[in-house]
Amino acid sequence: MKETIIQYMKRFSNLSDAELEKIADALQVTTFEKGTILLHQGEVPDKCYFILKGCVRQYAVDENGKEVTYNFFTEEESVTIFNQNANDLSSNYTICCMEDCVLVEGDLAIEQDMYNLFPGLEKMTRKIIENNISEMHYDFAAFMSSTPQERYEELLKKRPGLENRVPQHQLASYLGITPESLSRIKKRIN
Repeated sequence: MKETIIQYMKRFSNLSDAELEKIADALQVTTFEKGTILLHQGEVPDKCYFILKGCVRQYAVDENGKEVTYNFFTEEESVTIFNQNANDLSSNYTICCMEDCVLVEGDLAIEQDMYNLFPGLEKMTRKIIENNISEMHYDFAAFMSSTPQERYEELLKKRPGLENRVPQHQLASYLGITPESLSRIKKRIN
């Protein structure tokens, strides 16, 4: 698992292998069981995560009591709620383990201490965040301009295997369609 972390950090940094090794050694890796809630909607987030193994779902319950899935995160993806500068620090989302997960667990309270301890970490973190935001913008624009079938086909290409890791009704919610529509799309494609 440590090697996975180091290889990921190398994509966003020119730190030496020794520096990357020290950072990886300082990180807390935690195992969570399927169904574990990492963050409840309405709580103030104090952790961030990086997925080494498993699948995590981000969702919210709307005012009518309906669950809406906003994202799924899988191996080598980070899960962070960015609201530290908002007036209301509480999360709009629930974060839940869809499978047994192995996660790097970051404590937001000691983030600055980690940056002070490892000077290149802050720049690397910024690059990772910029990359994630860029991907989110691209995905959002593609989502808004595509049909439900195009969304599903893109998901199959971009996130192979996800459709077998999560319940169909949650996948349909993520795609912005009903489970029945997803079934019809799958029949047309097959």
